[in-house]
Amino acid sequence: MASTTPMAHLLHDTARQHWRLLMLYLLFVLLLSFSEACLFATIYQTMRLLLGAPSFTEIAGFGFTQGQRLFLLLFLISALQMVASMSRAIAGILSGRFAASCQRSILPEIHRYILSLSYGCVSSFKIGDLSHQATLAPLTINTEIDERIRLLTEGLLALIYSLVLFVISPWLLLMAGFLGFCIILTQSWLRPRIRLAALAVEQQRRNISGTITADLQVLRLIHTNACQEDSNRRFANEVEVFDQKLKKLSNLRSLLEPIAELLPVLAAVLLGTVSWILSDQQNGLLIPGLATFVLALQRLNIRLAKLALSLNALTENQPRVEILNQLLTPSGKIFRRQGGTPFSGLKEAIVFKNVSFRYSSRQEETLTSISFTIPRHGMVALVGPSGSGKSTLSDLLIGLLSPTFGAILVDGKDLQTLDLSSWQNSLGVVSQDVLLIHDTIAANIAFGSPVVPSPEAIRHAATAANADGFINRLPQGYDTMIGEHGHRLSGGQRQRISLARAMLRNPEVLVLDEATSALDSHSESAVHAALDSFSHGRTVLAIAHRLSSIRHADTILVIDAGKILERGTHDELIAARGAYADLWERQVHGLSRPHLHKQL
Repeated sequence: MASTTPMAHLLHDTARQHWRLLMLYLLFVLLLSFSEACLFATIYQTMRLLLGAPSFTEIAGFGFTQGQRLFLLLFLISALQMVASMSRAIAGILSGRFAASCQRSILPEIHRYILSLSYGCVSSFKIGDLSHQATLAPLTINTEIDERIRLLTEGLLALIYSLVLFVISPWLLLMAGFLGFCIILTQSWLRPRIRLAALAVEQQRRNISGTITADLQVLRLIHTNACQEDSNRRFANEVEVFDQKLKKLSNLRSLLEPIAELLPVLAAVLLGTVSWILSDQQNGLLIPGLATFVLALQRLNIRLAKLALSLNALTENQPRVEILNQLLTPSGKIFRRQGGTPFSGLKEAIVFKNVSFRYSSRQEETLTSISFTIPRHGMVALVGPSGSGKSTLSDLLIGLLSPTFGAILVDGKDLQTLDLSSWQNSLGVVSQDVLLIHDTIAANIAFGSPVVPSPEAIRHAATAANADGFINRLPQGYDTMIGEHGHRLSGGQRQRISLARAMLRNPEVLVLDEATSALDSHSESAVHAALDSFSHGRTVLAIAHRLSSIRHADTILVIDAGKILERGTHDELIAARGAYADLWERQVHGLSRPHLHKQL
């Protein structure tokens, strides 16, 4: 049922939060409806007075002359129209404020919901689809709220006009009911077709958004391989499909207005004929009632047309609502862990105990029964080929993923029982895939810092990461905007910004995932010196391709296909003459033993 959907709950809860504004809006809608009813009664009395029939002022015994009665009725018409117009304007203002308040309440909730999903869950989405769903929210919510409010307003007015018509002539109202039935019948035929066409358009719009996002993400690859024409051709095909579906939707929409215009005209002709017959051709009775009736019918037709447009807008909005409901439905999604014991500092060790992990999209395990210990202030390094599971291990330690089997123990406590935010606040993470925000260099270094750092602290961290020199050579120094994903910086510069960010956090546990992979030899030696100094007195998990950077680690683990092949210190592994020794020889001396080369 619609009332149980996430979107329905959001709208309901938001309406409760802003109930005063909603009640004030309803008050003015009722005032508008009341003034409209009185207006038509006054118009009817005025018409009777002009044709010489007794009016309300005369029947009530007011001792007014005909001119005074006419002036009074005209004054009432003007006053009632002013009240109706004022009520409509204020109701419109309140409606806009209510819609804006709802968006202000709902959009942060949707943003908070998306960020509450676990990293692994978000990673299962296509970025283009997720971005489209998130950016779709404002239009969807605004349409849903505006059209529902419009349905309420126009529905009340339609009820008032129907009552006016009933008072004038139940028979004529029956004819008007036939008009409404024809409109409803037309809508019931068109609306499902419009909904399906709108759903197809929305799906294709999502495909186009996903294609654009995908092309932007691999823009460097497209340019490098001269694939612009292929990408343009693929995108043009998507747009061609979108054009066909949009035309179909437009064709269905275009039927609404002609039908809405034709039916009232035919009904007016029929009503005039019936009115003439019912009044026995007496103009004094016919003209006031028929004129008022036609005027009320014309306004009723406008209300019905607006009701139809609102229903159509809600129908076209339904596919977007369903997309948001799919996003906001908790079933089948994994959320970021909340609560737990606050992490107060590492006292003994971090222990990986028989840890296995399998991604939901794969059948085979990425990690199988991994066990090792990182002692407090110790350093464990991971070595192995791409895809062996090294980065998955670091993601497990960071808390981005959770073990499928086994446990990660922090001072004997399962990491899953710790408060995730307090744990991650104690970490400093430097990855080969540097993530930067579209902001200044200073903002990127300070990003995620538990406290707002001073400019001096930011500069000190940048100096320690060997980044202060190139930053000062930029046009605006630390205030330089780095562009989307930091595209204005080189790979080595981005990596040093990431290092400075980790150093500024002053973490207790340091996770280095190919932390110097993008640096040249000169910068690497300087950064390694800074890292060696910075790592002292911290607990470190390091993933390295260049073995020279981890030769002083307390323990080196050689991993392949998600399993530990070897473990020991650098000297122990060299003496063992295994896979690590072979890799060391290849890096240092350019030598290789074929049978061991196959292992890594």
